[in-house]
Parts: sequence; C-alpha cells; structure tokens
Amino acid sequence: MTFIELPLSKVLSFHNGKKPPELVSAGYPVFGSNGPIGLAKVFNHENAIILGRVGAYCGSVEYCEGRFWASDNTIVVKPLDGFDAKYLYYSLKNQPLRSYAGGAAQPLITHAILKPVKAKYHRQGDQKRVAAILSTYDDLIENNRRRIALSEEAARQLYKEWFVRFRFPGHEHVQIIDGVPEGWEWLPLGDVLTLQRGFDLPVSERNEGSVPVYGSTGIVGFHDVAKVDAPMLITGRSGSLGQVCFVPVPCWPLNTALWVREFKRASAWFAYFLLSEMGLEKFNGGASVPTLDRKVAHSASVILPSKHLLEMFDETAQQNFELIHNLATQNEQLVKARDLILPKLMSGAIAV
Repeated sequence: MTFIELPLSKVLSFHNGKKPPELVSAGYPVFGSNGPIGLAKVFNHENAIILGRVGAYCGSVEYCEGRFWASDNTIVVKPLDGFDAKYLYYSLKNQPLRSYAGGAAQPLITHAILKPVKAKYHRQGDQKRVAAILSTYDDLIENNRRRIALSEEAARQLYKEWFVRFRFPGHEHVQIIDGVPEGWEWLPLGDVLTLQRGFDLPVSERNEGSVPVYGSTGIVGFHDVAKVDAPMLITGRSGSLGQVCFVPVPCWPLNTALWVREFKRASAWFAYFLLSEMGLEKFNGGASVPTLDRKVAHSASVILPSKHLLEMFDETAQQNFELIHNLATQNEQLVKARDLILPKLMSGAIAV
C-alpha cells in the first residue's frame, strides 16, 4: 500500500471562523469549538471540516455536509485537489492536534501551528475506500441519534398534549375547576420532589471507571463509584441553569448540580418534563454567578395530574427512555469500534 507524507498546508486550505450571528429556532447549524451550538439564518461555509481552535475543546474535529456557520472559536479546513474531504476528516481525528496547542492562559491552535504538521496519506483511490469503511460506523451512529431525538420528542409531545393542553384520554368528560381538570392539584414543587445539592469530587480524586460525573450541563468526566441511583434527574445549581438531564444509570452529581433526592408524588419520567418545562433558570438567586435558589424553586406551584393519568404516561414514557438508553449504549459501542479501527486503517495495518 502506497502512502505519501505531506504537511497539512499541502493537503488543506485554512479559513477563520467568525463571530456567531443571532441564534434562531431553525436554520443552518452553528459550530463552536465543542461542536454544534445552535442554528442561524445565515451560513459562511459548506461541506468542510471544523476544528476547535481554543479552550477545553481545542483540537476537536467535526465534519458538516451542507451549509453551516463556523464561529470565531473554530478553524475551517477544506481539502485541496486530490484529497477526499471525509478521508481528511478521519485523518485529522487520528492526529493529536491538541498536543500542538500553544497559549498561556488556555490551549490555542492557529494556522501557523497546524500548517507544518506532517502526516502520511493514502493515495486518492484508497482514501475513498477508507472513508467509506469509517462512514459506515458514523452513519449508524447518526441514525441512532435521530431515533433518540425522535423518541424523546414523542414523549415530550405526549406530555404537552396531556398535561399542558389538557387533551388527555377522556378529557371531554372532565370539568375544568380553578384552571385545572377535576381531580388534579396545584402543589408546591417541593411536595412533588426534593432537589438536593450534589457532592464534591475534584478531578484529582476521580478514579478510572464508567460512572458518569455530572456538572450543571451534563457529563464532565467519569469515576469508579456512584453516589446516587438511577433513574435520576440532574440540573444546574451554579453557573449554567435550566438544563435538565435524565440519567438512566447510577451516577455522581457534582456540587455545581442539583439531583432529585426524593420523587414524592411523581416518577422520574414525568418529573423530567415537569422540570424541563418550568424554566428553572428563572429561579436564579445569585448575584455574580447564576445560582438556583432551591427554596424558591420548591415553593413554585406546579400541576399534578391524577394518579391514573400519571401511571398511563409513565407506561409510555418509560418505554421511550429505555429505547433511548439502548440506542445510546449502541452508539458507545459503535464509537469504540470506529476509534479502534481508525488508526489501523490510517497506518495501513488494515488493507483497503
């Protein structure tokens, strides 16, 4: 198998990202250093590779087919003649780009740093074959991601249909009293569930393991010991507020997060959508750093449906979330398999 060794300047053209435009509900994807961050009405690139330029995700590699906006935290690279775009995407994922980063306060990569970096590349015909093999994994992963999104959206729309629009089974025969269907209750959130502050766990004290560690917006690492059981809901306590995570496995919520210590009157599946629709960010009680005020949140009034309807909803929602968990587990295995074969294909250890 024949390879050629070239610097990135002979393989790619380099372009700067720009300050993101206003984000909207529909449009072209906007990429930051950690991947898609929203949507915009305008675009500045298409069919290209996006590199994280600065910060915690410096050296990350994404590929977007179609039009997109690349923010000023990214560098956009496009293949020169004779090179396949998807192949170069995988080649860059196989290179330790972050190890080339400079910067005093935080990691930073620039055009000047990257252009001299050398790597070996397959000839053009083999490039397409390598990309086709690896794309098979990514296509399956993307299909699972779409199914995950559809499954959660289906449960969310059922929640809204029954508990926001009041179009639940048999609603035609139920009276509305004090703004809610007969048999439903207005209750303080604290009577439905209890939010509890998470636990300290410095990075230096984390051991290698598979237990997810959650911060205010999601997984920030892993550990070998869980602090709370599943299913669990976690939301931001300090820094970033409002996002609610459904966690289907035992986990460790950090002290920047809140977890549900007790589900008093509702299941995790119903409570997930209840908290998601509340707009928890409005309970900010911090001055300089946003901080969720648990006492105020616990006193907020929420609607609790009848026990029968809650049981009916849980039966459907639980099935949706079990499917989501199974698909996410499949994706983890697909990513591991892809990442195992990637360096072997790039080095020629596996012939194409």
